[in-house]
Amino acid sequence: MLILIGASASGKTEIAKELINNYNMNKMITYTTREKRENEINGIDYHFISEAKFLELKSQNFFIETSIYNHTYYGTSFKQAKDDKVLIVDINGANNINKHNINSNIYVYLHTLENIREERMAERNDKPSDIKKRLIMDKKVFDENLLDKIDLKVDTSNHTTKELAKTIYEFYIKKIRELL
Repeated sequence: MLILIGASASGKTEIAKELINNYNMNKMITYTTREKRENEINGIDYHFISEAKFLELKSQNFFIETSIYNHTYYGTSFKQAKDDKVLIVDINGANNINKHNINSNIYVYLHTLENIREERMAERNDKPSDIKKRLIMDKKVFDENLLDKIDLKVDTSNHTTKELAKTIYEFYIKKIRELL
């Protein structure tokens, strides 16, 4: 499984789309209790569920990892965790998955300059108050020193999504081949 970790507007979603559309990777559709954004589709972008349902599934050991970000639950089901999947998680999610010691999981940390992230959030029409909150929260939540494992660190500030996806995919394939 290819695991992408990065702060808000670090390019995670766009890189994942590029990997899925051009490199035969499959999207890991995770579960969340947050509200759908405009243009998001249930079962495609996330499985949008209630907090009560999320907690019920968690109590049944349905998830390989769960985390809370910005008062919202996120989780990845065991059933979907496979080598051909791209997964986007926060640091807690990555660390929880790493506890399962699955050798074929490749962890990629996406670093992006704060001013670039702020511009990206504004371009996608995030509310200015939300942007400010995310920038402050992300300094704590996405500190790379909190990650138990990083296989590759990529700076997404000044590269195209296509360039980043190619670099990440080539690294992923190299690491998977080394495991065989």
